[in-house]
Amino acid sequence: MTAEADAFQGAGPAPELSAAAPIDGRRRWHVAALATAGLVAMPVLAIVWKALNPTENIWPHLASTVLPGYVLTTVLLMLGVGVGTFVIGTGTAWLVAMCRFPGRGLFQWALLLPLAMPGYLIAYVYTDLLEFAGPLQSVLREVFGWSTRRDYWFPEIRSLGGAIAMLTLVLYPYVYALARATFLEQSICVLEVSRTLGRGTWRSLRDVALPLARPAIAVGVTLALMECLNDFGTVDFFAVRTLTAGVFDVWLRMGNAGGAAQIALVMLAFVVLLIWAERRSRVRQRFHHTSSKLRPIEGIPLHGRKAWAATVACTLPVLLGFAVPATVLADYAFTSEAAQWSPDFFRHALNSLGLSAAAALVAVALATLLAYAARQRAGGIVHVAIRLASVGYAIPGAVLAIGVLIPFAAFDNAVDGFLRQTVGISTGLILSGTVAALVFAYTVRFLAVSLGAVEAGLGRITPSMEMAARTLGHGPSATLRRLHLPMIRGSLLTGGLLVFVDTMKELPATLVLRPFNFDTLATFVYQYASDERLEACAPAALAIVAAGILPVLLLARSVGAARPGRRGRDD
Repeated sequence: MTAEADAFQGAGPAPELSAAAPIDGRRRWHVAALATAGLVAMPVLAIVWKALNPTENIWPHLASTVLPGYVLTTVLLMLGVGVGTFVIGTGTAWLVAMCRFPGRGLFQWALLLPLAMPGYLIAYVYTDLLEFAGPLQSVLREVFGWSTRRDYWFPEIRSLGGAIAMLTLVLYPYVYALARATFLEQSICVLEVSRTLGRGTWRSLRDVALPLARPAIAVGVTLALMECLNDFGTVDFFAVRTLTAGVFDVWLRMGNAGGAAQIALVMLAFVVLLIWAERRSRVRQRFHHTSSKLRPIEGIPLHGRKAWAATVACTLPVLLGFAVPATVLADYAFTSEAAQWSPDFFRHALNSLGLSAAAALVAVALATLLAYAARQRAGGIVHVAIRLASVGYAIPGAVLAIGVLIPFAAFDNAVDGFLRQTVGISTGLILSGTVAALVFAYTVRFLAVSLGAVEAGLGRITPSMEMAARTLGHGPSATLRRLHLPMIRGSLLTGGLLVFVDTMKELPATLVLRPFNFDTLATFVYQYASDERLEACAPAALAIVAAGILPVLLLARSVGAARPGRRGRDD
């Protein structure tokens, strides 16, 4: 028995176990899990109800005017980002995992750094650099003697193509991380057999490695597309009219919540389609090691032009997706007189830190409840409810904001109307437009992140230790408190940290649900950058990026340890 289980022996002789007590304890956990899942699912149900029962039905008008354009633009954006993230993520993952070339050790973790850069930040930076009045075009006009746009052609950054490029640069790490982990876990024997049969490096990638890694790559691309569908700052700044932009247009500018809910329902259909496609891609895709002897992947040595080509191929995504925008933001923040290191900046930073910390604590607490309930011999309905509670990560922030406001506003109106009629007092807004609404939305959105971390931690605890605690007279709650929680502290911290950083970057839901005259770093950056004042908000933008670096490094470490027995050399 381990030291953790021995700690329970101080409780004295084990009392006689009652058959009903453990069952009642498990039932309480199951009921709590079902209630939590219902609360988390409430925004989705509210959207469906509002879309089907709008106050003013403008669906025919939307379907005959703007909706086809929203759908087409969204499909093109997702198609471009899907192809871009697949090519960059899979290609760099293969090079770093399977080849040896200059800088390989650095690129193993550096290729994940763009994940710390929100899409809207990179869009602001490159617009500032590449627009007509920006430094790059100004230098070109001076060098070649051009004076107007008619004298030369330059790609338009504020376009659909520009949005695809920006989002691809920050979303490819989803594919890279999963693809690299899968390549590292693949059997070296299979790859060696492929090479002995006359297949070179690239044919082995095409015929063997890619088919084996297809399920993981499909998950990575799906995650990237969900983040693409969630993006508002980039598409709004580039005037790309996607479904997300349509939600804001119909709701905030036209004042029609029912129409916005109907567009949100279309976005939910996209989410369901993505999840179905990802699941479909993994049908009958099960691969297992046939040997318990795993040898480290030494890597295929690349020389000459191939080595430098691999180095350049891995350098460009890091350079364009992180180094250039981070350098520009740092330059603006520390050298520009317009940079605002003012009390407003620190107030917005405290708002972001407070909201992120609160969302992280609530999300980890609910994730622990759900994961532990599933461990208590839960039936099928409990497991389905827990899976349902984790779909919030797939819901775009703008859609989630509508789903939160609808029930919260109904509650506020009901309480206010009742008190007006009974005691003549108006309560006003109780939940809508409050910090509580924001924390609830963040928790629903990122609960899946913390749930995954907690489930992974609990999965490493053997059932025998839990049984030992039960024989010493401890019920489920005491076992969780005295055994499980101390042992999964690292997983709890990891889950909370990931939720914290995701909340720091969240923009669409914050724009809609924030209280009046309340800004976070993300909304502050959005407002100033939209007014072409990037230098003023550079300190806030740099703070958002800095907050995202630590989780990226933790992810790089976990991916590097993906393959058991790996002792690869980092050249």
